[in-house]
Amino acid sequence: MKGTLGNMMQQVQKMQEQMQQAQAELAEKEVIGSAGADAVKITMNGQQQVKNINIDQAMVGDDFEMLEDLLIAAFNDVLNKISELQKENMGGLTEGLNLPPGFKMPF
Repeated sequence: MKGTLGNMMQQVQKMQEQMQQAQAELAEKEVIGSAGADAVKITMNGQQQVKNINIDQAMVGDDFEMLEDLLIAAFNDVLNKISELQKENMGGLTEGLNLPPGFKMPF
């Protein structure tokens, strides 16, 4: 029993180190979300910090409501892409741990 607990603690420590490394790698990646056939583009890093907003000059006119809608759509697009990127980066860390369904990491 003692050896099993020690092995489990080593696995948890190793997983924590891998998770920290994966988070650091994720922070350096950039993702672009777009809307309106690329009329509005938003670039975020893996920590969900906005790095750039690019708006096609043709969109800047009298239709501010359309521009606002496109900005919302582009933000949602980039957030969804970052969520997928996070799943890809972190997914392999919990393999082999037999965690119950729905269990979320980190704690």
